[in-house]
Amino acid sequence: MKTMILIRHAKSSWKEPMLQDMDRPLNKRGQANAVMMGERLRSHQYMPEKIYSSPAVRAVETAHLFEEALKIRVRDIVELVPAIYTFNYEELLGWVRSLDRGVNNFCMVCHNPAITDLFNFLTLSHVDKIPTCGVAVLELDITNWSQLGAGKAWVKFYDFPKSDKKPSPLV
Repeated sequence: MKTMILIRHAKSSWKEPMLQDMDRPLNKRGQANAVMMGERLRSHQYMPEKIYSSPAVRAVETAHLFEEALKIRVRDIVELVPAIYTFNYEELLGWVRSLDRGVNNFCMVCHNPAITDLFNFLTLSHVDKIPTCGVAVLELDITNWSQLGAGKAWVKFYDFPKSDKKPSPLV
């Protein structure tokens, strides 16, 4: 059994329109939402062994705020992965399939539409858009990440900042 926690980066700032996409930071609401969603994840006792993040500033900031909210005390738990700075779910899927089989439980902080498309592919669901700072905990009955494919995951937890903690229709 393996667990994958998909996290869409929190709300980013557009105050400086000349910034490159990679360089946009979180805005105040995004920072607050990342802490809140990390706390919600912790309250359900989902603790990743590793947090893989896109190197985009907004994703890295989200990853570190989740790390703090989850109260993770593991050194170097956040790893920046250039390959997951993508908007294509097939590229995300290819990267996850390449993970070592010893990895059992991780978070991946990345971008839309790739994260929504990956979620829909793995769960055979139809979510229009995972909102910013949305979190989906997926369980997979596989022994090796190379076995990952359509319909191989089921949703254990799905939440996002504006959900007001209402039960998710996906769970």
